[in-house]
Amino acid sequence: MAGERIKLQVQERESRGSAESRRLRKQGLIPGVIYGRGKTPHAICVPERELRRVLTGAGGLHAILDVELEGQKTTHPSILKEYQQHPVKGGIIHIDLQEVRLDQPIQARVVVELVGEPVGVTEGGVLSQVNREVTVSALPMEIPEHLELDVSGMAIGDTLRLADLPASEGVEYLDDPEETVLATVGMPTRIVEPE
Repeated sequence: MAGERIKLQVQERESRGSAESRRLRKQGLIPGVIYGRGKTPHAICVPERELRRVLTGAGGLHAILDVELEGQKTTHPSILKEYQQHPVKGGIIHIDLQEVRLDQPIQARVVVELVGEPVGVTEGGVLSQVNREVTVSALPMEIPEHLELDVSGMAIGDTLRLADLPASEGVEYLDDPEETVLATVGMPTRIVEPE
């Protein structure tokens, strides 16, 4: 389970706009916004190194962040709602944090990892992972880092859907269990080149 709580120190920023955001990034700060429950959003900035440390920790992108605004004593339990990456360099250039209540379920996208070697692949078939993520609802501390789907029993022509994913305690799958295809094993396609 993600159940990881990590402290994140942030600073409030007074001015907004793309020129200000570029200036902050040059100083090694990532601009962002923290959305509160019914409160006005706060424009914030986070040191890039601090943000990287938090997001590459054990909880990954699903960690509960105890956000501390500089100069305040209270912490705001939050999750990473969204982030934007630089199109070329790949680094994070903006984050959105959402304040959460730890006693109310939230929705999140969780990665599905395929485990095992399908029987159909040893017979010459090809394994395809159709959907890499599913939408779940759970308490913030109960959101799994990833879900595992055992594909070792799959033969050629088999399909595994969300309904085949083992239930996880405290986690509800929100996608359609019969329509959400997670993995298939099919025959390899042969391309015949014209003479």
